[in-house]
Parts: sequence; structure tokens; C-alpha cells
Amino acid sequence: MSGVSEHETIGAVALDTAGNVACATSTGGLSNTLMGRIGDTPCIGSGGYADNLSGAVSTTGTGEAIMKITLARLITFNMERGMSPAEAADTGLKCLWTRLQNTAGVIVVNNAGDWAAKFTTDNMPWAAVAGGKLYYGIALGEVRTSPIEDICQ
Repeated sequence: MSGVSEHETIGAVALDTAGNVACATSTGGLSNTLMGRIGDTPCIGSGGYADNLSGAVSTTGTGEAIMKITLARLITFNMERGMSPAEAADTGLKCLWTRLQNTAGVIVVNNAGDWAAKFTTDNMPWAAVAGGKLYYGIALGEVRTSPIEDICQ
């Protein structure tokens, strides 16, 4: 996933063949912040969270807001309660908006391999590979697909 400014967030979530989940999040930060500012990326449960019992999440957005609700952990908690990745992501993003009037984006995978890329911003480039297909998009609601063979030639 990626933002649309000069400071990009790169996030990844994965499920391996043994059923282990993982997340990774890297950020370029925000402009005009105080020296020494720590954003959500290095804070477990905020910029990313992974638990084999539920799934993995990587987030992008304003770190201060994401940290206040530990967005990644909130989404995995929702999956622990039985929500799909899409439902859990939508619920977490709705909470972020309701409580803090802030937008964000997330990529999510559960321990069964179901995934979602959700965001409340105008755009968030994302891609996923599942079942021999590449899924990708940028604009809100956009989902395109291509056979993976077409991409790897």
C-alpha cells in the first residue's frame, strides 16, 4: 500500500503454507513534525500487528490518530471475534473516523487466507496475490484482476 505524497508508506501482510501470518510496515514520516517524533509504524498494534490466531494488519495514515485506537490490533481483535478481514477493517476504520475524524488505509489477511485492502482516503495503491490471480487498485472501490502468469512474463 502507498500514500500519495512524497512520504510513502509501504506495508505488507502474508500467510505462509504453515499457517503463520506476518506484517511489515515502513514509512517516510510526515513533513513539518517535531524532531524526534515517533509515528505509529514502530508501535506494535498501531502501524502493524500479526497474531497466528487471527491474522495480520498493516496500516497507513496519520500516526497520532492510528496510535490512539491501536488500529491494527483493533482490526485483529475484530477478526478474533469472528469478523471477516473486510468487516474487521471497515469496523476499525469507522471507529477511527467516529472517534477522531481521521482517515486511514489498511491491508489485512486472516489465518484462513482471506484478505482485504480497505481505506477511507481518496486513494491507496494496493495489490494482492491469491489463487493464481493478481488483484490491485488505487481509487476507492476499484478492484482489478489479472492472471499472475500475465504479470510474470
